[in-house]
Amino acid sequence: MNIDCGFTKENKWFRYRAAAIIVEDGCVLLAGNDRDDYFYSVGGGVHVGETAEEAVVREVIEETGVRYEVDRLAVIHENFFEGEGTIDKLDCHELSFYFLMKPRGTQELNSHSQTMDGVAEHMHWIAIEELDKYRAYPVFLKDIVQHPRPGITHIVTHE
Repeated sequence: MNIDCGFTKENKWFRYRAAAIIVEDGCVLLAGNDRDDYFYSVGGGVHVGETAEEAVVREVIEETGVRYEVDRLAVIHENFFEGEGTIDKLDCHELSFYFLMKPRGTQELNSHSQTMDGVAEHMHWIAIEELDKYRAYPVFLKDIVQHPRPGITHIVTHE
């Protein structure tokens, strides 16, 4: 059994997450689902004993149905927010490692993904210049894909 690195105590929730930044032909890949009214990055919880890089490759395969290779670690994101959905009313602290993935040269996917609580997920290729028209997380994604930086960027958000 695989166990995500994270815990809940009283009204606090901590999660260690690995996420992908996937760009193909001027579009970035985001996930959405049948319950929530926003898009989010492809990725998920890092399992105990798994590296963040191993986790992002696994999560991308699970969510898209195809294998992407890691290019490099691009962002370390500390996100503080009030939970919604399965983590409703919890004070959340999520530590995410965002990996830039190598392009495959196609937007073709084979996705049959579900959220942690079984809601169907759908993958969406959204034009980078149109990202600000959508409610999408992380909020810094458009800036990162439009203005790539060398090295690793550390971002802290309080949403």
